[in-house]
This record gives sequence, C-alpha cells and structure tokens, in this order.
Amino acid sequence: MRNSKGQFVKGYNPSPNTQFKLGQHWRKPKPYWNKEWLFNEYVTNKKPAKEIANKFNIKCSSIYHWLRKLGIQRRNMSEARKIRYWGLCGKDNGMYGRIGKSNPNWNGGYSPERQAFYSSLLWKDLLKSIWKRDKGVCYKCKKRYKKIHIHHLISFAVKSKRGDINNLMTLCPKCHHWVHSKKNINKEFIDE
Repeated sequence: MRNSKGQFVKGYNPSPNTQFKLGQHWRKPKPYWNKEWLFNEYVTNKKPAKEIANKFNIKCSSIYHWLRKLGIQRRNMSEARKIRYWGLCGKDNGMYGRIGKSNPNWNGGYSPERQAFYSSLLWKDLLKSIWKRDKGVCYKCKKRYKKIHIHHLISFAVKSKRGDINNLMTLCPKCHHWVHSKKNINKEFIDE
C-alpha cells in the first residue's frame, strides 16, 4: 500500500502472497549464497573466484563479497600461486639471474632522458618554485587546483629551456589536455 506521497508503507502486506517468512528472499537462492557449496567449490575443489563467477555470469567481486559474508577465508598470494600455473620458477625460468647487461631490456645503464629529468633534484626544486609563484592557479581557466600540471611553453625537446622557470606554467589537467589537442587552433600557450 502507498501513502499520500506515493511511498510504500512499511509493514503492510495486503496479500498473503507478498508475505515472507524470516530469512526468505524474493529471488531464487543462488548456489554461491550457500556456505557449504561455496566452501566446497572455492576451498575443496580449489576453483578460482573468477571461474565460479563466470559460471553464473556475475562479476568476480560478487563471489568475493559472498566469501567475506559467509566467513570463508580468501587465499593469499602464495596459496594462489600453488594452485595456478604462473610460469617457470627459479633456475627453470629463462630470465633467472639475467640482470644488468645480460638482460634483453638493458638500456646501457641509463633511464630515458625525460624520466631522468623528472626524477632529478633540479625538477623537484622547480616544482616548489612554480607552486609558490602560481599558487596552484591554472593560467587558462584561472581556477585554483590542488592537483595541477606543469606545462612547457617551449617543447621539452629543447634542452636549454627544460629547467627554465620562465618556460614553465601551471595548467589544470583539462586545460593542459586542451592545449595539446587539435582544438587549440591558435596554438595558445605554445611557443615554437
């Protein structure tokens, strides 16, 4: 029954067909709602939560929810690795012990130039100075942000201008994306 505002009134059941006993649910019970069934599948049969979820066309997080709700302990990473094949371990793995020059990803001991610059002390000092100068205000939209991007007016590729404080400005992520997009036809905030 509904009240004058159209809301359902709690506790009123006009028909015996709509009354439920304590513990009943309006949906058909699912097997994974049953502790014994879920324990048997997940723990005894060692099925991954993803496999159980796929069986019922639901998300894996739903199975994790029922594991937690029913008090069934989830596997830790070492237990999961014992069950599932993760590739060869130790000396059987072809990449075992291949560090430094013997690793195929070796880059001569140098990280990429951009990464090296952005992790330098010079850059960290510049960030502090720019934050003090601009106070977190975006040059384009003039709004203040807690999280802001630093934009190079003259491209990062010009090495002499990378660390020049007059070449750097603050832009919010949205405006920074706009500056580098095709919508910026007049090349605002970009010097060649």
